[in-house]
Amino acid sequence: MRAILSGVHQKKGKQILEFELLDMAVSLDAAYVLFVEKNSLASIMKPITKVLSHNIIRVNIDAQDFHFQSEDQTEFEWQIFLISNSLTNKNVIQVESEYLSDRHQLELTSYYQFNSDAQGMALFNIRTHQSNDEFMINSVNLTDTDLEITGYNKINGTLIKNQQIILKNHSTDGTLEYPVTKKLFEGMFTVSIPLTDIPQNSVGELFIEYELNGKQIKQRLIISKSLAGQSTDIRLAGNREITLEKRFDNGILVKEFPGASLFEKVGAAGGKASTMVDVIRMIQDKLNLVRMRFLFKSGHSPYENTTIIFESFGGRQVSDSPYAIYKVFKTLYPGINMIWSIDRVQKKFCKENQIPYVIRRTNKWVRVLEKSQFWISNARFPTWVKKPNYVTYIQTWHGTPLKKLGLDIENVSMPGTTTAKYHKNFVREANRWDALVSPNDYSTQIFRSAFGFNNQILKIGYPRNDELINTKPEDIDAIKEQLGIPLDKKVVMYAPTYRDNQFAEKGKYTFELPFDLDDFRKSFGDDTVLILRMHYLISNALDISDYSDFVYDYSNYPNISDLYLVSDLLITDYSSVFFDYAYLKRPILFYPYDYHLYKEELRGFYLNYEKDLPGKIAENSKQLLEEINHALAHPDMSANEKFMNFYNRFCAINDGLSSLKVVNYVMHQIESGM
Repeated sequence: MRAILSGVHQKKGKQILEFELLDMAVSLDAAYVLFVEKNSLASIMKPITKVLSHNIIRVNIDAQDFHFQSEDQTEFEWQIFLISNSLTNKNVIQVESEYLSDRHQLELTSYYQFNSDAQGMALFNIRTHQSNDEFMINSVNLTDTDLEITGYNKINGTLIKNQQIILKNHSTDGTLEYPVTKKLFEGMFTVSIPLTDIPQNSVGELFIEYELNGKQIKQRLIISKSLAGQSTDIRLAGNREITLEKRFDNGILVKEFPGASLFEKVGAAGGKASTMVDVIRMIQDKLNLVRMRFLFKSGHSPYENTTIIFESFGGRQVSDSPYAIYKVFKTLYPGINMIWSIDRVQKKFCKENQIPYVIRRTNKWVRVLEKSQFWISNARFPTWVKKPNYVTYIQTWHGTPLKKLGLDIENVSMPGTTTAKYHKNFVREANRWDALVSPNDYSTQIFRSAFGFNNQILKIGYPRNDELINTKPEDIDAIKEQLGIPLDKKVVMYAPTYRDNQFAEKGKYTFELPFDLDDFRKSFGDDTVLILRMHYLISNALDISDYSDFVYDYSNYPNISDLYLVSDLLITDYSSVFFDYAYLKRPILFYPYDYHLYKEELRGFYLNYEKDLPGKIAENSKQLLEEINHALAHPDMSANEKFMNFYNRFCAINDGLSSLKVVNYVMHQIESGM
């Protein structure tokens, strides 16, 4: 039997812990969770607050209860156990951890953090008697133009107000003040200090001022973790150099001084010439598939500098959850080496956005993939790609499952494979994943069974959906302008799935629109536009040249979240896109014109399609047009009981910080040397 801490939610200053139970063969009727403090051996028993399903339980705690007055103890390290009673014996299970959090302030002088020990067992750490003149930040970085700082703007759920960052000059005691006006995510602030403001030949220290519960507070900015992965050095025009240093007391120094001379730079660069020649030679050395297989069997050693490989949909895009995670990494830890694995068609996008990349199936790709310490992908790598034992492979996946997956597909009809081969390859690949991101308990249970997956699950929500939670109305207008969509028109988005039985050859799928565009234009064309988002496997481009005044095809647009944000209504059939779109609490229509065929002859469903969906089902094109008209007149679904029940089941755990939580997970692996 196993018990895993899989989620922690903050609510009104309290903490809600969720545990996943695996192979649980005993009753939970008399079960409870026991916390044991490692040093004092103090214990606290908490009842199971709620049983969410047969293997998901919830326990409510108040972190304030887990520390006590003690002259010789300021750090409290609680181990967590699940205790279950039966008629014959008592079962004691130590809880493992899949949840790793940043520290959260309980008050000015105490904080808590969930962590794990070297064996992966959950720890609930509380630190008291912290200096009240210290304020912990999340990251500090130097960009080409600014010194950027991010941190949390709440203390135990209470919002801090009127923050401003202060840079104090050690030599002159002069100060520069920068009000905090931007939020990185909900609950986090970010501030940028222009590098041109930093005085020459100076050493400065960072402070923060803010208001909390009516009191004005000033504290030093500190950072407890190392500066590894963050950008701590920048060279500016005029032979200037600025560096960041962490003091012994965790304070942050900002130093400005003259940069190295040209002679010194030339001398330092001389030793790198041979390495550059080798890189160029590798880029030019293209390999075929046989050569690829051979190279992956060759021995490799990891890079000295931590390197992360990102890939989305097998290199076809730079998008989805891996891209959301990448952007947070670039903001918080730009010093880490990050490389995208892409197909050649993505070279232009990467160059335009200054994204380091490597072309798939090249000599260099094999080398970079095999020497990197982390892989982050939303789809499967080829079976012949070897995963070294020093690689941590994080699988973000790419949707909440509606259709059957993996082992749950009884009859695989996709071209180029058989059911047995498909099952075997799926399980083999899943067993290579060290951590799998899950958006909800429903998905976690399916992933366990359909993938045969018993490794770590990060139940944090999909990082790609952070954008849906954190984007403001003015940002949506900017996206519309970028896409060329009129601001004064409503937007209907049609995003169907592909059909496994509609293919022309291996990897080539076909599709036709199941409604008439002339009818749509006649009904809605004056004040509504239609955007199409067809599945990437569909090969034939729809001819919409006669409808360019109101139909936009964004099938190849990399960021589907942008399309969600600009849409007032989503129409789909069996695609899992509606799970993500529901975050916006906007109407969703379902148009399953081949429902019985799809359900019975193709892949089947996990949900009850007729009862569990968050919107109405149209059975024909006439009914579809009628339901579109009704849905556009009712744009907010937050008062719809059925919709909100769906929302609470599938969307509620995502707090807009999912990308950050994956980043924290990776940084924990790096810091602990795992």
